[in-house]
Amino acid sequence: MASRKVHEAPSRPSIMAFCPLDYRYGSQDFKHIWSEVGRHERQLEVERALIWAHWQLGRVSEEDYNAVAAISNPESVRKERVSEIEAETRHDIMALTKAMAEAAGDAGWCIHLGATSNDIVDTAVALQLRDSIVMLREQLCSLIAVCADVAERERDTVMLGRTHGQAAVPITFGLKAAVWLDELRRQLIRLDEASPRIAVGKFLGAVGTGAAQGVNARELQRLILTHLGLGVPLATTQVVGRDRYVEYVSWLANVATSCEKILQEIRNLQRSELQEAGEGFDVKKQVGSSTMAHKKNPIKSENASGLARIVRSFIIPTYENALLWHERDLANSSSERFTLSHGSALCEDVLAKTRQVLETMWVDAERCLENIKSQRGLVMAEKVMIDLVERGIARDEAHEILREASFTAVANKEELIDVCSRTPAISAAFSAEELEAMFEPSNHIGVSGEIVDEAVALARNAIQ
Repeated sequence: MASRKVHEAPSRPSIMAFCPLDYRYGSQDFKHIWSEVGRHERQLEVERALIWAHWQLGRVSEEDYNAVAAISNPESVRKERVSEIEAETRHDIMALTKAMAEAAGDAGWCIHLGATSNDIVDTAVALQLRDSIVMLREQLCSLIAVCADVAERERDTVMLGRTHGQAAVPITFGLKAAVWLDELRRQLIRLDEASPRIAVGKFLGAVGTGAAQGVNARELQRLILTHLGLGVPLATTQVVGRDRYVEYVSWLANVATSCEKILQEIRNLQRSELQEAGEGFDVKKQVGSSTMAHKKNPIKSENASGLARIVRSFIIPTYENALLWHERDLANSSSERFTLSHGSALCEDVLAKTRQVLETMWVDAERCLENIKSQRGLVMAEKVMIDLVERGIARDEAHEILREASFTAVANKEELIDVCSRTPAISAAFSAEELEAMFEPSNHIGVSGEIVDEAVALARNAIQ
């Protein structure tokens, strides 16, 4: 009987980058917060703060606290040792406390005193959320600053406004940017308002009664959390209320949507038939297409838009994670390792890329005017109608006059001003000079400049 050759799988490295966050998206500093090491660092910090609070209440000596404080770092309590113990215990926090006790020697007796696992886990997560909010806020403020510069620079750049994907009436690019800017400012306000509700820990034990900590349970919790710079909850179960995580992830989704809204607009304005604005492109080195050599694809805008959709997708599991059984079950734990970490890191990446796009974005003012002129004056019809009303013609009648004139211009491929000049009701109401002024695009931007100025001032004040 002939032997069969066995095809062995090719050897692979012991550690592979599997998630795109490992090798493609997000900043290293931000991802460190939610890394295995970042989680370990913060859990050590929480365990140290617990012993500090016991010392303040007289339950632990200063000597024992100092001994625990000295080893509450990843160099003394290595993550690798914790993982070794966890392989045996099948319990991550018990593994952590055993490793700490090994390093602390005689002072190890007081480690984890009166705490349940989720006192440590949820409070460490609160530290991760607090640190994430700091970096997210920095990115958002940087984006606001750049967007304010764009709005100010393009304050008076006249362009087509569009509704339903069609030419409407003139606006300015500055006004378009001011709309983005004011929305981003609102996102900053939302984050600042929500932060005290989000960065909240807990330390009242297995079901929220504080029974294991005794009569000083609430004071112990207050000491720990204020020492760590976190909010103090009133009532909890074994875990922090997940409404806090819902608010956080909802904010991530909201601001990611604001970013995608900006990027989508830039992508649309960069379309070949518009070419009014677009993403910067390094013509010396960058390649737009492997086969279409002329292409200048808005890849950063498209990249960030796709990531924003992933951020929004975490909303549903986050709401589901809030539906815990009784004082808690464990169905939320595995899910939250993705929703909080990935949502945070991707949102930070989206903010950074949106800022980069705005920093290098080009706006073609001449092309904007060309596109207005290509409408043969139709986008000026509104002003003619309004001015007819001011000259004593009923609004409905004025509307009908301009509707007929506009359709005639379209049918005959004429300039609307030429049709208006031979329309008796219009020519009788306005001189040739007045009619000419109505068809000047810069006379159609209303109070856009005032709005831009105020939006810029408010935004810059908000990020000071």
